[in-house]
Amino acid sequence: MAAETTSPAILIEVAHARPEKQVLRPLLVSPGTTLIEAIDQSGIRDEFPGLQVTADTVGIFSRKVGLDYVLKAGDRVEIYRQLIADPKEIRRERAKKAGS
Repeated sequence: MAAETTSPAILIEVAHARPEKQVLRPLLVSPGTTLIEAIDQSGIRDEFPGLQVTADTVGIFSRKVGLDYVLKAGDRVEIYRQLIADPKEIRRERAKKAGS
C-alpha cells in the first residue's frame, strides 16, 4: 500500500476594487487550483453582487490570463471592473484640446 502524499496548500490573494470599496482576500488553495476555482472559493462575489467574471476581466498581477490558469504560490488574482471611458480616446481628446 503506497503512502498518500498531500501537497501543502499554497497562499494566493484575490482582489477586486471599486471606487467605494476594495477587497484583498488572502486564500489558501490546493495545488492545481485554477483562477476561476479560487474566485469561487474566495467568496468575493458575495462582497460584490453582480460581479461579472470573464476571461477579459481577470488577471494575475495586471497580466491577463485565462480562467483555467493554474495558480502558483504568491499569485494575486485580480478581477477588473469595466472602464468608464477608453483611455486612448481620453488621450486623443486631451491632445485635441491642447492643440487648440
